Amino acid sequence: MTVSGLRERKKQRTRDALLRVALELFTTQGYEQTTVDEIADAVEVSQRTFFRYFSSKEEAAFAVQQMVEERFVRALAERPAEEGPLDALRNAVLAAWDTIGEAIMEVVPLELYLRTFQMIESTPALLAVHLRRSSEMEEAIARLIAEREDLDVDEDPRPRIAVAAFSGVMKVTGQLWGRGADPTLQGMREMTEYYLDNLGPALEPEWRSR
Repeated sequence: MTVSGLRERKKQRTRDALLRVALELFTTQGYEQTTVDEIADAVEVSQRTFFRYFSSKEEAAFAVQQMVEERFVRALAERPAEEGPLDALRNAVLAAWDTIGEAIMEVVPLELYLRTFQMIESTPALLAVHLRRSSEMEEAIARLIAEREDLDVDEDPRPRIAVAAFSGVMKVTGQLWGRGADPTLQGMREMTEYYLDNLGPALEPEWRSR
């Protein structure tokens, strides 16, 4: 391996170590109670080194979630053109879940990621950021759906409506999973699939006849 390759591997190891320690401290002693100095000291690096990899504690808290979201967006962009919008969204998120476990475990233990997800949901400061990020993500996905369907997202309301419905299901399943008895990635995937399968029936005008 070249010198530059070794240097990049060392940087990646340092970043992963900082991220693991940060998430461990956030989930055990609290996000707001954890300082950047504590994170850096635990990895035996300087505060300056922490900020070389993360602009803030907030960025570290959402780093793995960012990776998950980016994988979903890539999966959505790769869905066959003949799939309708809701089918493309459903199949993209399930395809992402099929491989995301391995990707997460390359960075942090899966159990730590699951605890981080629950920590974000229960920390007011992070929940506010999570909602803002979700809104930005919904707009980006709506524009991607509009592009797939050759529509103007600012003229046709359907892409934003479809993404709002999809995102609503994802929020509900995330909250239910966080309070549920099966704190595993597979449990979250199964709940997500079940609720997405009920999106179409929920939008039907008549429920009682079902």
